[in-house]
Amino acid sequence: MFWDQISGLYDLFETLYNKKVYQGLGERVALTIKPDDTVLECACGTGAISHYIAPKCKRLIATDFSAGMLKQARKNCRNCNNVKLRRADLTRLKCPDNKFDVVVAGNVIHLLDDPSAAVKELERVCRPGGKLIIPTYINASAGINKRAVQLLSFVGADFKRQFDFTSYQKFFKDAGFEDVTYDIVFGRMPCAIAIITKKGGI
Repeated sequence: MFWDQISGLYDLFETLYNKKVYQGLGERVALTIKPDDTVLECACGTGAISHYIAPKCKRLIATDFSAGMLKQARKNCRNCNNVKLRRADLTRLKCPDNKFDVVVAGNVIHLLDDPSAAVKELERVCRPGGKLIIPTYINASAGINKRAVQLLSFVGADFKRQFDFTSYQKFFKDAGFEDVTYDIVFGRMPCAIAIITKKGGI
């Protein structure tokens, strides 16, 4: 698997190419987490966001489909006693409905065949009134940074779509989500963070 093969170099690549966003994203996501939250993170990768979330929440279940990425996440979260790492497919989560206070899925929906269905699956396991936090790399004008996409595609990454901020907003609107706020972490490859409040909370 491509992500297994690059897992050991992923943090280095992101830090060299896009350090401001790569580090700032975890800090920004952590601001939305509360001390009593039980959090599910899907596509956690190397734990770049996980190790910012963990100190802020009660419990974090961090998952990824790549065993190699989970190995790196284990290293990055080794000092976090409230983190459980599991291998999981975010499109078919083996979790009951309404289980988590917060569900995070960072920089993954552009890689999926059916991202709308995936977001619905994330919504399913989030409790009413809870939050979905979905960061995705964008470009200010014409999709994810083309040079980085070309490089990653060349070595085996499979990008299904690219977003700018307008198309990212449209994606969630077309998927039927109305209560969405957005934040952007600016840098060489900006990242837009969609924060969705699930209907049904008090």
